[in-house]
Amino acid sequence: MRIVIQRVQHASVTMDGSVYSSIGAGLLVLVGVENGDVAADAEWLAAKTSSLRIFDDEAGVMNRSVKDVGGEVLAVSQFTLTASTRKGNRPSYIRAAGHETAVPLYEHYCKCVHDFTGREVKRGVFGADMKVELLNDGPVTIIIDSRLKE
Repeated sequence: MRIVIQRVQHASVTMDGSVYSSIGAGLLVLVGVENGDVAADAEWLAAKTSSLRIFDDEAGVMNRSVKDVGGEVLAVSQFTLTASTRKGNRPSYIRAAGHETAVPLYEHYCKCVHDFTGREVKRGVFGADMKVELLNDGPVTIIIDSRLKE
C-alpha cells in the first residue's frame, strides 16, 4: 500500500456538486492499494499515520501527532498512487488491486486509524469521481510505502 499524507488546515470531498465529507485541521490521506497488499500493510500504515509527528509543539517544532493535537483525518482512495511510469508517458495501473482486495484494505486502514486515534475517519467514496479540495499546511506532504517501510 502507498499513502500520501498531507497536513491540512481543512480538506473536503465533493461529488456531483455537493460536499460529501470534510475536515478541519488534520490530515488528508490519499490511499493506494496494490496487488499483493495484506491487512498487515494497512495496519502498519495506520499506525504510522496516527503517530507521525508532523504537527508543531509549543516551541514550533514538528513534534506532535494528529492524535496528540486532536486533529481530524480524511482518507480518500486513489488507485493512481500505484502508477508505473517506467515505460513511455502513459502511466500503467496494472499494479492497482481490484475492488475485491482494495475496498476491504482501504476500509481496514480507516478502521485502524480510527482505533489508533479514537476519532472518526472521514472518507471519500471508493471508485467515485471526487473533487478533493485542501489547504495544505506548511506545506507538509509525506509519502509512505508499506513495502519500503522507510
